[in-house]
Formats: sequence, structure tokens, C-alpha cells
Amino acid sequence: MLLVTGATGNIGSQLVRALVGAGADVRALTRDPARAAGLPPQAELAVGDLGEPSTLPAVFAGIERFFLLTPGMVTVNVANAVAAAREAGVRHVVHLSSSNVLGDPMPLMGRWHHEREEMVRASGIPFTILRAGGFMSNALEWRDSLREGYVLDPSGPGRYAPIDTADIAAVAAVVLTSDGHEGAEYVLDGGELTTCAEQVKTLGDVLGREIEVRQAASPEEVVRARFAAGAPKVLADALVEAYTRARADVTGSRSDDAARLLGRPAATFRDWCERNAGLF
Repeated sequence: MLLVTGATGNIGSQLVRALVGAGADVRALTRDPARAAGLPPQAELAVGDLGEPSTLPAVFAGIERFFLLTPGMVTVNVANAVAAAREAGVRHVVHLSSSNVLGDPMPLMGRWHHEREEMVRASGIPFTILRAGGFMSNALEWRDSLREGYVLDPSGPGRYAPIDTADIAAVAAVVLTSDGHEGAEYVLDGGELTTCAEQVKTLGDVLGREIEVRQAASPEEVVRARFAAGAPKVLADALVEAYTRARADVTGSRSDDAARLLGRPAATFRDWCERNAGLF
């Protein structure tokens, strides 16, 4: 039996569907059963909360491998999850982390991911770490400004290789259902290096409209635009640093781990736009 945490979220729900499609026995963890209505009926639903350790023994009972996704900056949920998994005799954890941990020096955005990775390593459970780059779906945050015909560009000439969350889920499904991945640390990038302006041009081509690219005056302007009510200081500082570093990296880097594990090219941003145009 495989367990998927965060099963009603973007990546988790796609992973549940991929595992069910592969014929695996899947248990989907959610805090709110009402949000699980869109999951395949073949998946077993488990109601629990990684923040409430008393709910976890039943969730992990009979689980052999599990996918661990904990969004945000909270790290205690990882500690709770691996403790419950260890007690239940789980033999493999696949942990979704971030490629931000690879920065030298490590950026603020990578520090809470690094702390989570260390908890997974210290658990004694064989592990695989998936370090994802930026998500293509972050482009959905442009929808408000698109109503006025523009996108605010935070990174200028900086190049990076955002990944389709469907590919993250597909990689996780491969790792959960095949052997030989214990101890591996994979970096998951998309199929091409691109700038924000190039992404906007691609989206405009797919939507059949002209979209203005406005260069942000500062990283702080981008944070204010994203969080009209204000962001927590630790998050705001991490984002300012991330945008600054992204703008400076005009070469970029890209890993082929996702393509190698999937046996096909990772999706490009155009692929993602064509599949998700209706969301704009």
C-alpha cells in the first residue's frame, strides 16, 4: 500500500491519479474529506493531519512507501510524518523538496527545505529526495494583472527551467512503484531554459493575444504585488533574495533527471500553456 500526503493538492491529486492508473493500491491523506471528491474512487481515503500526531497511526498502518509533501515553511509536520512512518515500519519515503537547497551559499528559500531533508535523512527510513525547480503553474499568479494586459517580470534576463507539476507527479509515481531509488537525490527541471519574458510571449501566442511585459523596479515591488495584504517577513525576505538571484543568473542550469526517469522529454512551458489555456 502506498500513501500520498497532500493528496487533494495540485501535485498530490495528480500523483494519486497516476498511481491508480498504474494499478497500485493507494491511500490518500486529507484533512478535509470534502476536498477529496475529485480523487479516483479506487483510492482509499484516510482522514488525518500531519500537524496532529494522534491522527497518524491509523493513516500509516500497513503502508510500505509514502510520498511526503509539506507546503509552506512549517517543518514540524515532516517530523511528525517520519516518526509515524518509522513506528509503522514504512520502508521508503519519497520526499518532495526544492532545488533551492543546492544554492552556494544556500538561499533563505532553501533553508526550511534543507531542514526537512535532514529530518528525512535522520529518520532511518530509506529515502528518495525530489528537488523540484520552479513550477510552471506559478504563471497562474499572473491572472490578476492579465486582466489589465500585462505581467510584472521579476527576473529580467535570468534564465531557469520551470517544471510542470504533472511531471513531478509522474516522477514520484515512477519512484514509488519501482526499485533502485533509495538514497537518490533527483533534481527535477522542465524541458527548457527560459526567461519570464519568453514565458509571457509563449502564453500570449497560445492565448492569441498580446501581453505586455513590465520590468519590476525592484524585487520588493514584486512581493508587494503578489501579497497585497503583506507577506510574513521571513517569506518576503526569502522572495526578495530569490528574485535578486534569479535576475543575476543569465545562464541558468537544467537537470535531465526528470526526462531520464520518465523515459521521455520533460514538458516545455508551451506544452503546459496549451494544456492549461482554459485556466486563463
